[in-house]
Amino acid sequence: MSVITSIIDTATGKVIQKMKFERMPRAGLSFNLESGELVTAQRVVVGKPAPGKFITPVDVFVAAPVVERQP
Repeated sequence: MSVITSIIDTATGKVIQKMKFERMPRAGLSFNLESGELVTAQRVVVGKPAPGKFITPVDVFVAAPVVERQP
């Protein structure tokens, strides 16, 4: 059973995209977004389903990797 999640940016708190995983994502998981950007899951929040609904909301908070440039 696949899990549909909302990918949320930790810096802004806005939803970046929806994504489907084959199994429940864990903190520390690295994956690519549709834009090709590599991100790491910092936190996974499993919510409570709405009354009368079966689907449980899953939010994955991600942070883009910090790219350090050498002068």
